[in-house]
Amino acid sequence: MKKSGILILAIALITMSFTNPIKFGKNSLNVDVSSSTITWKGYKPTGSHNGTIMLQTGTLEMDGENLVGGSFTVEMSSIKDADGSAKLEGHLKSADFFDVVTFTTSTFKITDVAENGEEEEGLVIVTGDMTIKGITKEISFSAEVSQTEDSVVFESENFQINRADFNVKYMSKSFFDNLKDKFVNDEFDLQVKLVAKK
Repeated sequence: MKKSGILILAIALITMSFTNPIKFGKNSLNVDVSSSTITWKGYKPTGSHNGTIMLQTGTLEMDGENLVGGSFTVEMSSIKDADGSAKLEGHLKSADFFDVVTFTTSTFKITDVAENGEEEEGLVIVTGDMTIKGITKEISFSAEVSQTEDSVVFESENFQINRADFNVKYMSKSFFDNLKDKFVNDEFDLQVKLVAKK
């Protein structure tokens, strides 16, 4: 009877292992800053400017194959214009725009990851808290999450940030009247690619 009881217990445990697979829990992966990119594009009536900005640090929180959280920090003094305009770069760093002396970093922290409701595998809706110039606002955007044997890649679609929400006032219709066609659009584009090593 004793042996048969042990056998029944063993069978029960094996059965449970198939019906309730073991969950391995969350895994925090460090973002490889040198392999990751953030690009931006700003607009005005007479044209546009685009460039890059460097990551300082970042993490991706994974639960198995699913993204469940993460964050990244941006080094604001690293703003670059794709055309190499030192004048534009200096202006973007000044108090007129992002005031990088006072606000040396900007951050984004994921608060929710949801399926996007479409069939495209790996595409999710990411919601989180964006902090620029010490002001935090919730934003959402679509992103693709993919994996290889040694890395996880998080790549957002182009999404827009409203600079007026973060008190970036220069030539903004949200703060100044009678700008006519001399304004700079409040919305600018961001695209984020994070590569984390397993």
